[in-house]
Amino acid sequence: MRTGPFCLALLVCFTGVGCKGKTGEDAAPTGSTSPATKGFVLGMSQCNLGEPWRVQMNADIAAAAKKHSNLKVVFKDAQNDSLRQRAQVEELAQAKIDLLIISPKEAAPLTKPVAEVYRQGIPVIVLDRAVEGDAYTTFIGADNQRIGRAAGKWARATLGGKGKIVELKGLMTSTPGQDRHKGFRDGLALGENPGLEVVFEADMQWLEPNARKEMESALTTQKQIDLVYGHNDPGAHGAWLAAKAAGREKDMKFIGIDALPHEGVRYVKDGVLDATFLYPTGGEQAVETALKLLSGQKVPKKIVLGTKLFTKENVDRGGQELNE
Repeated sequence: MRTGPFCLALLVCFTGVGCKGKTGEDAAPTGSTSPATKGFVLGMSQCNLGEPWRVQMNADIAAAAKKHSNLKVVFKDAQNDSLRQRAQVEELAQAKIDLLIISPKEAAPLTKPVAEVYRQGIPVIVLDRAVEGDAYTTFIGADNQRIGRAAGKWARATLGGKGKIVELKGLMTSTPGQDRHKGFRDGLALGENPGLEVVFEADMQWLEPNARKEMESALTTQKQIDLVYGHNDPGAHGAWLAAKAAGREKDMKFIGIDALPHEGVRYVKDGVLDATFLYPTGGEQAVETALKLLSGQKVPKKIVLGTKLFTKENVDRGGQELNE
């Protein structure tokens, strides 16, 4: 997803509104160009493209925007750097975009630049990860506490209220990491289930290699592990790889979150993960919401996306909707 030093692939043009050369930090899926028409320019600030889920988010935005001849999307990749993302947000605003979509790396560092864009009169859609305060137009994302709670309840039921658990957390300075942790602990209800114990936890920052290293540490220090909860599917998969290398993968169950068809859902089908919970990218919904805002329509301050549970029993049926 990284680009060369020139204009090539830095910009996705869905209309003939001219492609502008950007820096090598930009990233954009390939798009088509149509005859010049007056249209809207959307800026998409992505916190990183090192996670497959985020690559899919950008692809979903590109595919949704491509259906509309009056849209052009400028993609920015912050490469997991909050300072870089701040600068890119400022650059997009200076380029006079019509609307900003941002999936922030961290809440606190991105709150001020998002607020500044919003106060300039540019609509702002915060996607997936929240910022602090309410100086933005709308937030779109799934309820991470709800998903974490569902994962905790599934773990508690699967273990029969007794077992030793490893939790590999996403970046804990991000709101999804915090919410998936809190929800999971609420779902476990440890106070009411003394037979359940979290024996190891670590922040793997959403990255599979980090998760594998942390799981290696857990395996070294813990003779018994009954279940591993990864805050995303790459984290759960990294844990499984470490357990497999130690010959212990069959001794425990693995839960992840994201449920991309080619990743988490495939892992469940292959027997690598025992469960994964859908975390929609919201890319299509972001473009639909952008069109409403640009046409002068009002939208809710918060748009909550649904989730599904995928297990071996239901994966071939498309998973199970969770309505709690």
